[in-house]
Amino acid sequence: MNDARKQRISDTFGAAAAHYDGHAGPQRLAASLVADIAQRQQPDGVTRILEVGCGTGFLTRDIQARWPGAELIATDISPGMLEQAAANGRVAGRFMTMDGEAPVFDGPWFDLILSSLAFQWFDDLEGGIARLVGLLRPGGSLIFSTMGQGSFAHWRAAHAACGLVAGVPDYPSLDALRAMLGRHADAFAFDEDYALGCGGARGLIAHLKGIGAVVPVDGRKPLGPTDLRRVMAAFEAEGGEDGYQVLFGRVTRPD
Repeated sequence: MNDARKQRISDTFGAAAAHYDGHAGPQRLAASLVADIAQRQQPDGVTRILEVGCGTGFLTRDIQARWPGAELIATDISPGMLEQAAANGRVAGRFMTMDGEAPVFDGPWFDLILSSLAFQWFDDLEGGIARLVGLLRPGGSLIFSTMGQGSFAHWRAAHAACGLVAGVPDYPSLDALRAMLGRHADAFAFDEDYALGCGGARGLIAHLKGIGAVVPVDGRKPLGPTDLRRVMAAFEAEGGEDGYQVLFGRVTRPD
């Protein structure tokens, strides 16, 4: 794993933690749907839950409300995000710094492992999923959301129109995620589209900065002022709006 990149991700999300919630509309929606799927899958009999990439606690608070008697371990790669989540008085659980694709647990511990919009930061998505599934008790489920290939399509297109490549990561397609999950006996995936309503290039950039999602793919440097102005103009010429394609997945370990 790229430890230097992971540290940059931790730092940028930590710097955004205090104002993250004000910019995170799609994140709220995705977290709510992950919780809904989980409750339909495991409405009761849940004693221990792991959350991967808790951020400021959208999903964490939902978990607490739906399974108040379960032991909750909420993790994030960013200590700053963990502090923000733990500061909310409505959450009672254990908070710990952890890279979700390198879990510190061993063996079947959890009835539910939940994560919303964190897996896109994994270096090895398929391997990370497999390691987390290995932590499930028989009958337990991993339920997650992650970014899909269609996310920020207009921003990418604006770069391409200028002969440039966006620093946005290359997210998997729904078919690619389904292929990853195909190694598991009981799994499915689907997608949802969320309009961002950014109102132009400055709004999109403000959103990305506001949530801390500003670490580019390795090998892609930030644009200089001239190229950035060209991309912004191309983006706005095509309407100045963009959105998320969010992929949802569920893997259940056989009894």
